[in-house]
Amino acid sequence: MLGMIPGNGHPYSWSAIVNGFDPAAMAECPYPVIPKYLGAQPAGQVRIPGAQVTHLWTDVPQEAAAVARAALIPHIVARPEDVIGQVDAVLISTDDGFGHVRRARPFVEAGLPVFVDKPLALSVEDLTTFVAWQKAGARILSSSGLRYAPEIEPLLAQPANLGQWRWISGVSCKNWESYGIHVLEPVHRLLGPGFTSIRLESRPGLEVAHLQHESGVQVSLPVIADGGATFGTLHVCGTAGQVTLRLADTYTAFRRQLLEFIAFVRTGTASYPFAHTVEVVALLIAGLRSRAEDSRRVPLSEITNLLPL
Repeated sequence: MLGMIPGNGHPYSWSAIVNGFDPAAMAECPYPVIPKYLGAQPAGQVRIPGAQVTHLWTDVPQEAAAVARAALIPHIVARPEDVIGQVDAVLISTDDGFGHVRRARPFVEAGLPVFVDKPLALSVEDLTTFVAWQKAGARILSSSGLRYAPEIEPLLAQPANLGQWRWISGVSCKNWESYGIHVLEPVHRLLGPGFTSIRLESRPGLEVAHLQHESGVQVSLPVIADGGATFGTLHVCGTAGQVTLRLADTYTAFRRQLLEFIAFVRTGTASYPFAHTVEVVALLIAGLRSRAEDSRRVPLSEITNLLPL
């Protein structure tokens, strides 16, 4: 488990979901939501058998000991590269999409499977690097945990209940570059690939992405800076009805995400194509371009045509 930056507690949560945790030490976690959802699980049930987070590195060295105590991680390393030769795979647990190429490079070059926290990349140059690595055989996985949200499964199983779909909205918080993916990815899972363009309108404290899909479904994704109270809400409208979902089971979503990566490490095969991740990340990048250019509608091909696909 490599990397921890302000505002992101995944080294606590992901490691605990795999290893189990010490309740007293986890109570001191600076992200109160993490001990809350871990503590809501049946006693002794938090663990993924057959896997273990064995090594930890944090950007601020003084923070590592608390994470290791809370999530039962036996080894703290001085440098991320020190885990090479000691582990079967690595998780890059930082959500800064501008720094992931630098963080992932040593492990890709060492041939290790790598999970990269969302967003994988936020520039054409970095996405190009990841695409080239993956095409050359690197084992790379990256997603939002909400890709695996259990609340969307009934809709995936019976989409026809709503008739022909016309419009989807999904609410996120903070900002487009770091948290837009949390609603974009479950929407992508619902509709599948085929997004064609995006326009990102912005004013202080609020960004709204307007996306078009080849199916004809329109998508609106408001990102509200202080919108934590409505984060993860999806609204799907069709010709025969509508449904509102709240993607709130964080523990199950994260556990399924980690199980996906563990299976990927064991088999070399993901349950969905890497091209889906590329499309989601290209939409994030196109949204940033739109925001920087007075909310111009940006065709997705403007980004993907630059990639070595």
